[in-house]
This record gives sequence, structure tokens and C-alpha cells, in this order.
Amino acid sequence: MNSIIDRITRIAQEYPDKICYHNGNVQATYQQLDQQSDKVASFIQAKNLPQKSPIFVFGGQQFEMLALFLGAIKAGHAYIPVDDGSDPQRIQQINMVAKPSLVLNWSDKSNFGIDTTICEQDQLKEVLSADHKDYDKTRSVGPDDNFYIIFTSGTTGTPKGVQISTNNLLDFVDWVDKTYHYNSDTKVMLQAPFSFDLSVFSIYPGLTNGATLEVLDKHTAKNLPLLQQAILNLQATTWISTPSFFEMCMFFREFNAETLPQLNKFIFCGEELTHVTAEKLLKRFPNAELFNTYGPTENTVAITSIQITPQNLPQFDRLPIGYLKSNMEHHLANVEEKDGERVGELVVSGPDVSKGYLNNPVQTDKAFETINGKKFYHTGDMVSEDDNGLLFYKGRTDFQIKMHGYRIELEEVDSLLTNLVEVKQSCTVPLYNSKKQVNKIIAHVVLDDKYKHLEPKELNKQIKAELKQNTMDYMIPNVFKFVDQLPISKNGKIDRKALIGEVNA
Repeated sequence: MNSIIDRITRIAQEYPDKICYHNGNVQATYQQLDQQSDKVASFIQAKNLPQKSPIFVFGGQQFEMLALFLGAIKAGHAYIPVDDGSDPQRIQQINMVAKPSLVLNWSDKSNFGIDTTICEQDQLKEVLSADHKDYDKTRSVGPDDNFYIIFTSGTTGTPKGVQISTNNLLDFVDWVDKTYHYNSDTKVMLQAPFSFDLSVFSIYPGLTNGATLEVLDKHTAKNLPLLQQAILNLQATTWISTPSFFEMCMFFREFNAETLPQLNKFIFCGEELTHVTAEKLLKRFPNAELFNTYGPTENTVAITSIQITPQNLPQFDRLPIGYLKSNMEHHLANVEEKDGERVGELVVSGPDVSKGYLNNPVQTDKAFETINGKKFYHTGDMVSEDDNGLLFYKGRTDFQIKMHGYRIELEEVDSLLTNLVEVKQSCTVPLYNSKKQVNKIIAHVVLDDKYKHLEPKELNKQIKAELKQNTMDYMIPNVFKFVDQLPISKNGKIDRKALIGEVNA
């Protein structure tokens, strides 16, 4: 049996009535998860699909999606999670690249414009409600076989399918166990869509330890009154999200330790955690543990961690992303001296490194490199490192711009802005001229409530004057746009690309 499946099955056998999934009025037990995924596995194996061919699983954040995921693994097929909010073009692109042998569609949508065999929701409901059927455990996904394949946006416009094996996932799960100590009493928030690998931070470390997944689905997250109600009634003990999603929830004044005394651990991943956000959190939840993490999808969710405390927070203007997992090797490529620091692209190797992009040898060869028999991944993230191995994020290579001959890190400008008392959130984007050269830097700023009454012209002067005290002139944005909120992508991150498109339309 697959090692991840084996751990979940043992929980189901020992604690069959333990709740594994809770979303509003819907909850399900480990026994239900085990039995329903068995039925799915039997159903899939009866189709005699090509061996190890991937299966496309389409839907939202429902319990049945988890049963479909595990059923595919039990049957011997990696799954590709695709969110039901995806547009038809993306579905067709993923289908073209992945060449799946089957689509399991847990949604009301149809007519995907693909020729792959589709099992619609009504048929899958019959499968899940049928009598229990055994499946052939010897055909389950193996240690080095793909467990899941998550498609990320490709720079070429075509999505890239990141292949994560059972061994990759097992290494991540074991690291989470040692670092964050999930157990059967843990109730871990699951907010990220299943097509975003941040969801894996909740799902598999949770299910292999008998935890309860406290689901905050996208329908709730999009509706402010529903979100407020859900957040203030949250049963989770462990919070996992992007910093942007947490910032959105900070609008609710009762979102604090007094209202949610059981919420004692916060884990952030997916984008940069600012000093301001960390400071606010530690004030609202003074006894909670706060962890900052970092990791590309190609490295199985997360590879660094550091606890941010009231004691070490004042040491940093820009928070560190943490220490690498102990079983990893790394080096910095294309190193440059910047403000007395050595800054370079983080290149990593270890048991969590993906085998590459599905059916895409060209992009795989660009991002992955074999050195002395070991596979290294070029993250595209610029970092510096102190003498103790603590890593500091310095921006994406693809979020670097050149203006008037100066190289500028957009995320560094955002970091400088969010250190100002007037600024709650910021996203800086380039404005291009007709020659596709950067003409101006435009900062979209969400103000702290105390400063919203000021006139934009006055704020503009005030912010620029403060930035000049510790910022090079060429890095100061030319234009400030004061907005009520920044656009958030489906994955809960600030959508910089949407703003770039809006500014340059």
C-alpha cells in the first residue's frame, strides 16, 4: 500500500468515528474517507486505464474531492487537482499537456471542450453510494511514482505541471510533524483551493496524524459577512494561509485571542510575510506561535521555517524566511553584492525536489540541473544568507525591473512602503512606454485606517518624504494610487500581474 495512504488507513481503522473534515454543517469521518476512497479506487481500476496515467480531478473544496484524490492514488494514478473556477482555456491547456486518461468531475459544469473521458458528478455519486468494493492494493501509487501534479502558471503562457512523488510528499509530511507537531487533537484550517499546493500543508500532515481539517471554502471567503461569521466561529487550532488572506481577516475587530482562545499557531506560506502583519498578529494573539515559511511548488510546498516572536521581531526590518530543512543542500547562483550582502538565486537539492514538469522537457531542463549526481532546482528567488544559515528573501528574478539604468526589486519597494505607519498593504508595478521600457513605478497602497481621511496630495508628499529618509531616489514610486483593497488571486495572494495588466491596458 502507498505509505501516505497506509498512515491514513491506520487512523481510519483505529479511530473510525474521528472527524477528518468539517465545513459549516458538513462533516465526515476517517472511516467515511477510507471507505469512499476505496470505492473510487475500485471504480477506477475496473476501467483498465493506462498504467500510472494521471487523472484530472475537477471541483471545489468538498469532502468528496478528498475521496477522489485518495481513490486515484489507491488505484495507482496520480491526480491533477483543478479548481472549478478555472476558465475553459486553462482546462484545455492542462488537458493538452497532461494527457490524462480520465476526468473525475465533482461540479455542475460540463462541456469542457476536451476529448478525455469524463465521469460526471451524478455517476460519481452512484459510485460513492454503492456497496463497498475492494481494490488491488498492489497497484497503488509507488514511492517514486507521481502522487499529485499541480499546474502552475508558466512564463510561456502554458501551465506547467509540477510532478510530486510519494517520497517527495512523505519527506514534507515528516518535516511538518517534527516542526509543527500535528496530532489527533489538531484542528487545522484548510482555506487554500486544492489546485494551490498551500492546501497540502493542511491536508496530508493533517490526515496522516488524525487531525480535523477545518475548511473555509472559497464561497465563504468571497462573501464578507459569511467570512466574518466563519472566522469568528472558527474551531481551528492551527491557521495556515497566505499573509494576504490573514490581512483580509484583520478587518474583523473581534478576530483575536479573546474570541478564538484555541487558535494558538499561525503558519504563513505562499508570499512574503511583512513586519507589519507579524506585529499586528502578535498583538492580537499574544500567546500564539507564529511561523514564517517559504517554498516553491517544485520543492513540495515548503522548505524553510522560522518562528517569529516578540523578542526577535525588532531585529528585522524585512523578515527572514527561515532555515532550510536539515536534509537539503543549497547554493546561491549569480551572486551580487548589494548593500554589503551577498544576494543570489537560491538553488536547492534534497528529497523534496520534483522530478520536473510533466511532459515538458524544455522547461524542466531550464529549471532543474544535475550536479555530482544530485538534482538541483533553480527557484528563481533571490536570497541572502547570514552566518547561521538564516535566509532572507530579496525578491523574484521575474519581479526585477530596470528603469533609467537602475535595477529595482518591486517587492523590496513594497517592503519599504509597508514599514511606514500610514501603509497597511502595498503592491508596486511598472508602467511601460511604447518601446516596452519601464517609464514609471506605480504603487497601489491600502492605507491604515488612521490616515484614510487625509487628502491624496498630502499623503503623496508625506509618504515620499518618509521614503527619502532611507530609500534611494530611483526606488521611490512615481505615482501613488490609494485603494480600498488590492486584488487577490484565487490562491489568496496579492495579484501583481492583474495590476500590471490594469496599469498597462
